[in-house]
Amino acid sequence: MRLGEKFEELRGRDEKALIGFITAGYPDVETTIEIADALKRGGVDILELGLPFSDPIADGVTIQRASERSLRAGMNPDIYFDVARRIKGVEKVCLTYYNLILQRGLERFVHDCAGAGISGIIVPDLPVEESEPLLNVCHSHGDGDGNGEGTDLIFLIAPTTTEERMKKILNLATGFIYVVSLLGVTGARDKLSEAIKPLITRIREQESAMRINVPLAVGFGISKPEHVKTVCQFADGAIVGSAIIRIIEEGEEEGIGGAELIHRIEDFTRSLKAATLHTEGNLMHA
Repeated sequence: MRLGEKFEELRGRDEKALIGFITAGYPDVETTIEIADALKRGGVDILELGLPFSDPIADGVTIQRASERSLRAGMNPDIYFDVARRIKGVEKVCLTYYNLILQRGLERFVHDCAGAGISGIIVPDLPVEESEPLLNVCHSHGDGDGNGEGTDLIFLIAPTTTEERMKKILNLATGFIYVVSLLGVTGARDKLSEAIKPLITRIREQESAMRINVPLAVGFGISKPEHVKTVCQFADGAIVGSAIIRIIEEGEEEGIGGAELIHRIEDFTRSLKAATLHTEGNLMHA
């Protein structure tokens, strides 16, 4: 299923999308798969699976620590795609940095994504102006079943994105837009950024003017059910990452693992998903 189809499916059920992020290989490979299954049971609609990089410029300290642990344990693209392949029953998106894609080769990387059932790729350090080579490869690859549907390259729009750049992004976007809610890096925060709603309004107005209709999912600083509920009143979905990673960290600090840790993650995810149901905003705009 293409990511856009997932948003349409949710629209038919009067739901918004819950997108959950985890770092592949943290705290270890087997636990990553168990955590992914817990997120799926808890109601995650799309799983953002991070391929760790040594210099993750967009990530806050929580995800940086998880990436460092994963890399020290030997995580690499080969292991990553094996992990992704073993995670089934949920739409998957790869989040990584362009250096890793270049090192593997654009064709091979996108082919491996398709073979692992990954529907989209997020590359925080790839400007839209330099995205054409990867975008062309994404469009030319199927979903691993030979149906030629292609892979979505997910672009980011931030409060500082100019109107000119926003137009370029919207003209090329498929799947969904990753709306960066604030300046800085990822990380759980107590309060939502006041920049979110004006930014969503700007994007919606531009989409309307261009007669384009791409789902908008908000990330950075989304860490509580009330955050998700607020965001989903005017966006199409919410992205939660650092708060999930923090549960894993706290489990380690408290000496809690195994079934109890998995149960905590599943319960937290369920509370987040409940906040996406029957929200007041429209999933798509006319």
